[in-house]
Amino acid sequence: MINQERLVNAFCELVKIDSPSDEEEDVARHLTERLESLGFSVARDAHGNLIASEDGDDPLMLSAHMDTVEPGRSIKPQVDGDIIRSDGTTILGGDCKAGVAAILEALASAKEDDSPRRPVQVVFTRGEEIGLIGAANLDYSMIYCKEAVVFDGNGPVNTITGSSPTYMAFDITVTGRGAHAGVEPENGISAIRIASEIIGDLPNGRLDEESTFNVGLVSGGTVRNAVPVEVTFAGEYRSRNTETVALLELQLTEALDKARAKYQEATIKQELEMLFQMYTLDPNEPVVRMVTDMLKDMKMVPDIKPSGGGTDANQMRLNGIDCIVVGMATNAMHTVKEYVVVPDLMATALLCQNLMNPNQ
Repeated sequence: MINQERLVNAFCELVKIDSPSDEEEDVARHLTERLESLGFSVARDAHGNLIASEDGDDPLMLSAHMDTVEPGRSIKPQVDGDIIRSDGTTILGGDCKAGVAAILEALASAKEDDSPRRPVQVVFTRGEEIGLIGAANLDYSMIYCKEAVVFDGNGPVNTITGSSPTYMAFDITVTGRGAHAGVEPENGISAIRIASEIIGDLPNGRLDEESTFNVGLVSGGTVRNAVPVEVTFAGEYRSRNTETVALLELQLTEALDKARAKYQEATIKQELEMLFQMYTLDPNEPVVRMVTDMLKDMKMVPDIKPSGGGTDANQMRLNGIDCIVVGMATNAMHTVKEYVVVPDLMATALLCQNLMNPNQ
């Protein structure tokens, strides 16, 4: 039986362990101890992803990620009735430690009940928040699962990610020419001015129900009295429409070429990378039917909706694993207002345990 006190305590213990992206070692050691105590054989691949295995045929993968976003250090969880929050100075870390805690509680409860269950592999990845890096570098030769349930969605567990976009990241470097801003500004070429014109020519925000565009980082200049020589800026665009992805790349290219034509003595370089690729769930996939049927058995209505975000499932599906992403009881992700609803967290752990039923 799912134990609420044990679940909440485990979650609070997890979020107190700092694990911003690329700094997951402490939480990985904690999880290794927990999983080994539950009878799993735990290994790390070359990238540092944690893979826990047990004997048995046709295992189901249960997955979540270990890293959190900033500000995510020295988190102090506050339990107030059915709500868990931080103290307001940091995120809570429910993304994705609510998913991690639900998986651990389901496994602990199943061991306690000592009832037959389907074997599982548990995969806890690194670097999800910085572009699904862990899942992209996961050693898939160590994975024996054909199906996976990824606990990394916003909201209650019956919230299912029905589709996810392609994510394109770009980095632009503009190099102009320096000069004294008060003595001879006419001899300079302002990299900041050029970058601002490019950014002004780019789309911004929500473009349609499937697509977004954002410039999120700008850095450049050295002092206020010098014409700035170099500026870098970075951004992203996302869409669940293949044609829109191509159109946005064209718009970015045209904005850069326009600036190059206007400022021929400047240098403008770009790097463009696809960090993850779109997918749309097939309702007839066995793993989708398994999860939706189980939710209905739990008297919950599956709420399948598109997402503007990506999860490890984007990478895992590219590697031949049928994945479904479900909610994990956390809300207002990536903000200091993030919170976890305890009854939803209980339902997440219960779904996880029910999915291990050997009849599924």
